[in-house]
Amino acid sequence: MTRVAGIDCGTNSIRLLVADCDPATGELVELDRRMTIVRLGQGVDKTGRLAPEALERTFAACREYAAVIKELGAERLRFVATSASRDAENRDEFVQGVLGILGVEPEVISGDQEAEFSFIGATKELTGTTHMEKPFLVVDIGGGSTEFVVGEEHVRAALSVDVGCVRMTERHLVVDGAVTDPPTAQQIAAIKADIEAALDLVEQTVPLSEARTLVGLAGSVTTVAGIALGLPEYISSAIHHARIPYEQVREITERMLTSVHAERAAIPVLHPGRVDVIGAGALVLLAIMERIGAAEVVVSEHDILDGIAWKTAEEVEADEQRP
Repeated sequence: MTRVAGIDCGTNSIRLLVADCDPATGELVELDRRMTIVRLGQGVDKTGRLAPEALERTFAACREYAAVIKELGAERLRFVATSASRDAENRDEFVQGVLGILGVEPEVISGDQEAEFSFIGATKELTGTTHMEKPFLVVDIGGGSTEFVVGEEHVRAALSVDVGCVRMTERHLVVDGAVTDPPTAQQIAAIKADIEAALDLVEQTVPLSEARTLVGLAGSVTTVAGIALGLPEYISSAIHHARIPYEQVREITERMLTSVHAERAAIPVLHPGRVDVIGAGALVLLAIMERIGAAEVVVSEHDILDGIAWKTAEEVEADEQRP
């Protein structure tokens, strides 16, 4: 087993996984998995820059993660940065800050690379199961972007589009610095129009209609699942591989878009950092299910982080085999 650490820094959250991996057997033993809401993408859609306070929140989380990685003795760390840091003019400030704290440069990966990591992480343990029809459509609904990947054992087609829960909220629901609570019918229609346009674009590259199993990843999807299951708190083991019917996704989306902040905040499974963005995130999931006619979504807690860990372990193994 190879002990590795992976960090996924997205628009809304930063996450750490430390795991022992055996690429030969496909076994992954999780040692530590944690998530911090840092809103790195705060204002990026409007200003094109990473805000100083967003950078400091992110660097504080990196310092915490550095201590965990050192304590557990990971052999190698890989830090992957996604949508917000791709878009920002001052991304060098972000890169230097991470390098100073963790000793590695963040890889600011493309949307296609992000999709590939997500697919590997989400499907590695599904490909041997007989009850899951292929091809898989893996959908990773992030803060700034959503990745779409179709494949069987390997990626066949993938595309990332700039439709995410934070970006849609900031673009359409923020008025005079505050989130409209609840959103108006016109605001919801504007979000839907953006999502439908993005799905039109995706269908030019990714054969969505061929998908037989929809696999949903990331916080918006796992939160919808937690609400559907009526969990008293966020329980990862209950959410992982839960199958949530379309009708429940539709009902929850409507509830999130018609409730006020205090009502959403009272939902025990809903992380405080997602209270204002879950409506837009659920709407993205619902639109995807309607576009492909999915009867249900299979929810995976294994995503880009697990894909990063697998790839890193394979690289360590390859390095050790070189003469």
